[in-house]
Amino acid sequence: MGVVLNLEDGKREAASIKELIDLTASDMGRVNELILSKAGSDVQMIPQVANHLISSGGKRLRPMLTLAAAQMFGYSGDGHVKLATSVEFMHTATLLHDDVVDESGMRRGKKTARMIWGNQASVLVGDFLLGQAFRMMVDVGSLDALDILSSAASIIAEGEVMQLAAAKNLDTTEDEHFSVIKAKTAALFSAAAEVGPVIAGASRTDRAALRSYGMNLGLAFQLIDDALDYGGSSKDLGKNVGDDFREGKVTLPVILAYRRGTSAERAFWKRAIEENVADDAGLEKAIGLMTRHGAISDTIGRARHFGEIARDALAPLEETPQKTALINVIDFCISRVN
Repeated sequence: MGVVLNLEDGKREAASIKELIDLTASDMGRVNELILSKAGSDVQMIPQVANHLISSGGKRLRPMLTLAAAQMFGYSGDGHVKLATSVEFMHTATLLHDDVVDESGMRRGKKTARMIWGNQASVLVGDFLLGQAFRMMVDVGSLDALDILSSAASIIAEGEVMQLAAAKNLDTTEDEHFSVIKAKTAALFSAAAEVGPVIAGASRTDRAALRSYGMNLGLAFQLIDDALDYGGSSKDLGKNVGDDFREGKVTLPVILAYRRGTSAERAFWKRAIEENVADDAGLEKAIGLMTRHGAISDTIGRARHFGEIARDALAPLEETPQKTALINVIDFCISRVN
């Protein structure tokens, strides 16, 4: 089920995060050790639930951004490892909470923690990981880094509430959707990228460059996820294709297809999204309508636009292997739809 998505001719070849992985491999080894250590607890259920998601094969892109950004400005110390681990714990906690709010059954090809241990355990273990993240931030001793990451935690929660308020609302505008994904997804990318130069003592201009890079990368990343839900694979998406549709989420492809559709097509969207009539046949029809009105391709186009802004944010910075790796991350995130 679905359609094959292809980028336009401007797609850059060999989009890969290999350079990022190679540059951060040693530090990521330390991050992974710290993750296992800080996810531990005498309360047996906590490491069971935490490790279920932590060990499920995510790319750990966000902590790698922190490590590479710190390296880019010549940081020497171990604070970037603690901050990268904090970023990963914040992300993991968000996923645990998201799966409860969205009533999701699958995550990265496995049953979600809530399906195994229940909603209460998922929420509480997410809270534990957030607590551990803040303890590590305090250990680093940078008030600026603490301010950036704690602000991101608040913004992410606001984004979750904004999404909840907009759930099944087909009157949601494109701008309103961007506000949600800016808070829910892009804020953590931005914070992850900015805390690297912060602890390296970089200038405000350099900090602003990495902050803008992370924000726009996060927006591009989420928009590609929006597109993949209607034309990707479970492997690329980390969850079942069509989950957004079945959960009644009003993402950008839905917004565009609904606004461009006929009255009969809008009636279909109302039944599917607002009344939750969202079976496999409905998903197939939804994909057809999105294809007819260019909703998926335009979503990808907007992702590419934010990707170019992220690229421009790094342009004034000195040429380093880390800068090259971060630029390649942009292409990798967008090329997931190919």
